[in-house]
Amino acid sequence: FAAEGQPILLIGAPENWGTHLGQSIYLRDVHGRSDGPPPPVDLAHEKRVGDHVRALIASGIVTACHDLSDGGLAVGLAEMAMASGIGATVSAPAGDPVPAFFGEDQGRYLVTLAIQPDSAEWQALAAEQEKLGVAGHLLGATGGVELKLGQAHAISIEELVATHESWFPRFMGT
Repeated sequence: FAAEGQPILLIGAPENWGTHLGQSIYLRDVHGRSDGPPPPVDLAHEKRVGDHVRALIASGIVTACHDLSDGGLAVGLAEMAMASGIGATVSAPAGDPVPAFFGEDQGRYLVTLAIQPDSAEWQALAAEQEKLGVAGHLLGATGGVELKLGQAHAISIEELVATHESWFPRFMGT
C-alpha cells in the first residue's frame, strides 16, 4: 500500500471475489488436502484483465498493485500491508468468505487507487471496466495498523510481520 485512505479494488474477480479452492494453499495447509482440480485458465480473460491493469498503471491512478496467486486475496492483502506498514479494512463478501479470501482464481489483481469512489474519475473507471467486461470490486480502504477482513478478528501488522519472519528460524530449529 502507498498511503492511508486509498480505496482497494479487486480487478478481474468473479462476483463473489473468489471461488476456486481446489489445489489451493488453504486446502493444503488448513485441511491437509491436495485434491480437486487446479483453477481453470482463461487466457483471453487474463490478457484483457492484464491489459486493463497495465493501462490503469500507465494512467497514474494506481498507487500499488499485486497479482493474486498462492493464498488468494487474504495473502495478497497481508503481503501489501506487511510491505508498507499500512493496514486495511476490507468488507465481507457476499456468501462464503473462505473461497472469497483464499480462493486462487486466475487473472485477479489487487490495486489501490489515487481516486475516490465518489469522484468522476471513479465513474469513468467503472464505465471502462463495464465496456471491457472486466469486473472491479471495491473491497475497502487502506489505513491503520491492522488488517481487518470482513467479520474476522483484526490482526496487527506487527503480528503479521513477526509471524511471517519467524517461521523459517522455527522450522530450522533455531
